Amino acid sequence: MLGRVFKAYDVRGTYPDLLTDQMAWQIGFGSSQFLLSDAAADGDTTPMMKNIVVGRDMRLSSPTLVERLIKGINDQGGFVIDLGLCDTPMIYFAINYYDCAGGVMVTASHNPPQYNGFKISKRKAKPAGESTGLGLIRKHAAMVDRTKATAPSLPTAGRSEKRDLWDKYANHVLSFCDLDGKNLKVVVDASNGMAGTMSPKIFGKNGENVEGLEIIELNYDNSKGEFVHEPNPLVASNLVQLQEEVIKNNADLGICFDGDADRCVVVDEKGQIVGCDHLTAVMAPYFLKEDPGSAIVYDLRSSKAVEEEIVKAGGIPIKGRVGHVFMKQELAEEKGIFGGELSGHFYFRDNFNADSGAIAMVAVLSMLAKSGKKMSELIAPVARYAQSGEINFENEEKDEAIAALIEEIGPGSEIDADIEELDGVTLDCFEREGWWCNIRKSNTEPLLRLNAEAKDPETLAKTLAMIEPMLGVKVAH
Repeated sequence: MLGRVFKAYDVRGTYPDLLTDQMAWQIGFGSSQFLLSDAAADGDTTPMMKNIVVGRDMRLSSPTLVERLIKGINDQGGFVIDLGLCDTPMIYFAINYYDCAGGVMVTASHNPPQYNGFKISKRKAKPAGESTGLGLIRKHAAMVDRTKATAPSLPTAGRSEKRDLWDKYANHVLSFCDLDGKNLKVVVDASNGMAGTMSPKIFGKNGENVEGLEIIELNYDNSKGEFVHEPNPLVASNLVQLQEEVIKNNADLGICFDGDADRCVVVDEKGQIVGCDHLTAVMAPYFLKEDPGSAIVYDLRSSKAVEEEIVKAGGIPIKGRVGHVFMKQELAEEKGIFGGELSGHFYFRDNFNADSGAIAMVAVLSMLAKSGKKMSELIAPVARYAQSGEINFENEEKDEAIAALIEEIGPGSEIDADIEELDGVTLDCFEREGWWCNIRKSNTEPLLRLNAEAKDPETLAKTLAMIEPMLGVKVAH
């Protein structure tokens, strides 16, 4: 059963049919076993290396799951610092602030209310993915059975204590904020998620803690564990309410957070959705002014404009694989200052290379204030190419389809597109024919995911007409 809830980057499933209280105890036990041994393997045996920070979101199942999780950690011998209700990025901050072995956030992010899960991070807030710890945690969890374990067979029990870290966390987030004496009005849609707790704690009611900032609060109530709209800002229909409120209130910007507030999407002053790659493109020069010549990491599905803007600003463009595990690793290895992903995750060197929705918000506001321009004016020059967005195709023979596609238009074919296999397959004819595309396989479904871009809409239409028939049956949005 455990195998059904362990995913590539986290643990997730419907509660209580797939994800159970017993599993929460097992996962706590397995997480403690892995995190404590991983920290010891790093050569650090300080007392804090027995500590694991734990937090939870507002889902109705979270209090029970976090209780069982903590019991499992304690039974294995780990000590718990319980942060209570918090956003996921606070876990990353707490791991580093307390310099402890790792952390676990009880959340199902953007999934519907009946879901829940666990996001597990190692020391220094490094992510635990399938190949970087999650696989071992699953193995440890599967091998322990509390119903058969007797007290003498368990290690010395750990302890748990509650701590309030909001003031320190708020100071950290606001260290990224500089409105340059300007006044900004922003509509913030918390999606009935953890941004509804995080935002008042950091920015104050309606932004009163930050001089020059006015926040119009939308969907901040998270007490019922229910959502007015799905807490996924990547779905355009979930942004309609925000778009309407931005226009109605003549706001400078709109921000929509996901359920655990580690991702966000921006809406400009005209109510238009800003692509996360375009946002990365305009944020890159802002960060490069702080550290000229630094690396900027970006999602390989991003517009060509991202790479072009980074180079133009004197930075080093680093193309990264999709997923926070890979983006954080690239940012750390390349000593980059900033990174952006199409999913709405934004990463910051000075935030332990981790992502943060709150820091993304204040960084965007600070960039906007210093630019003296409207958001639409900043975005227009970088949104210069035609994009398909992600298109999914049903295909039971994914590898065969990709191989046929490469043979048809890849190196040595009549089209002779350049090929890159960093993540899926990228076929690039941008310089010669004015287009490029990336095709990735879904890890869990019989789907191929296509992202294409061209220098103009006509070229994009021709490219899609050529490629789509080779990928399978298009899935309706």
